[in-house]
Amino acid sequence: MGLTIHYSLKAQGTDARAQKLVSALREAAADLPFKELGDIVDLSGDACDFEQRQSDDALSWLLCQAKASVKLSQSDDSWISVAPTRVVCFRAWPGEGCEPSNIGLCRYPAELVHSRFGKVRTKLSGWRWSSFCKTQYASNPDCGGVTNFLRCHLTVIAMLDRAKELGCLDHVSDEGKFWENRDVPALVREIGSWNQMIAAFGGKLKDVLGEGVQSAITEYPNFEQLE
Repeated sequence: MGLTIHYSLKAQGTDARAQKLVSALREAAADLPFKELGDIVDLSGDACDFEQRQSDDALSWLLCQAKASVKLSQSDDSWISVAPTRVVCFRAWPGEGCEPSNIGLCRYPAELVHSRFGKVRTKLSGWRWSSFCKTQYASNPDCGGVTNFLRCHLTVIAMLDRAKELGCLDHVSDEGKFWENRDVPALVREIGSWNQMIAAFGGKLKDVLGEGVQSAITEYPNFEQLE
């Protein structure tokens, strides 16, 4: 729970085109104030499936986000996860308190055999990527407060702007509303409201469940004031 930027990418073409697009995005990221920037990862086959890796594997979270979800039919609410057959991606970490903003493109099988549902057509054509980056807790005063939050949030947005320029951006949903409005003061007000809302919710949980309840917002030095 927390203010998050959701985003997806799409592209058509060959492996070489996908590699070129991801390389261009990696170059763009190098010019932005990311705290850490990983190398491009290019994997095929079983190496793309995070379930084949140990939980402490450095690529585990990145490959977890590379999985796609497919709804089986309009008549029920059954979904299955689909591991990619090819992954070209990199990890970009905006800064303290913020989640990584993983970027890349994947290919998925046209169909697969599921243990419960049998043969399933995925309808996942072309190259795709769907991910999210929770920037909320970059606003922790111990991480740099609102200034750090703004740097992290705006860095991710700048990365997505570059994806749009390259023609591979599919969709953005920014819970801070900055993507649509480009209004920094409004974004500052938004993160303040989110912090107060989540602190109030966290405080109520602690009242009901006891002091053992922990969340990122309770680590703020001004948690009680926010609550």
